[in-house]
Amino acid sequence: MSKRVALVLSIVFTFPLVALANSNDFKDSGGQITTNGTSLTLSGSSLSTVSMNGMSASGNLGSVSFTTGSLISGNLNNLGTFAAGGKFVISGNGTSGMPNGVLFQGTFTGPVTWKAIWNPKGMGGHGNWTYQLVGMIGGTLVNGQKVSANFVAFTNDVPKGQQFSSSVNFKDGIGSSAASVPEPGTLALLGTGLVGLGMLGFRKRSAH
Repeated sequence: MSKRVALVLSIVFTFPLVALANSNDFKDSGGQITTNGTSLTLSGSSLSTVSMNGMSASGNLGSVSFTTGSLISGNLNNLGTFAAGGKFVISGNGTSGMPNGVLFQGTFTGPVTWKAIWNPKGMGGHGNWTYQLVGMIGGTLVNGQKVSANFVAFTNDVPKGQQFSSSVNFKDGIGSSAASVPEPGTLALLGTGLVGLGMLGFRKRSAH
């Protein structure tokens, strides 16, 4: 294989990977999770870190809120599973280069698990309960790009060592994803590589 062909092949196979490595990550903290008995709702949570659509910043950047689908198995105070659906919204407040308005809007694309975690050393040795929420979200960025992300979140302990029944303070959540659709510039470079490879093959055949 000639050096030119090897170079073009490296372009063809590398740039799609670069496109998918365009991560869209965020972190939020604070707020409260409440329930109506069938779903969970997060409100009052602050967007603290974001790397999205080429932008990266940290600080008081906006807000994160969500509502899960309905409870389909288990229960709210120990181990429950919620259906796909609901809504998930990330909004910017215009600071640190973030747009002022909705940055991401989507839903939970699969089941959401709600798991109780018992800490026997909490509450001065009396023990306490915290909760973990895990689910996949999918939706659209402010620029129209479709993305999906794995969202993992934790609560603070429920007051007085009780299990969750109606509300609990939210600790933090982290969303991590990869862009699901290559950007137009990357597709153009991929096309250039393919054309170049075809031209090299044509020249080689013509020489024979």
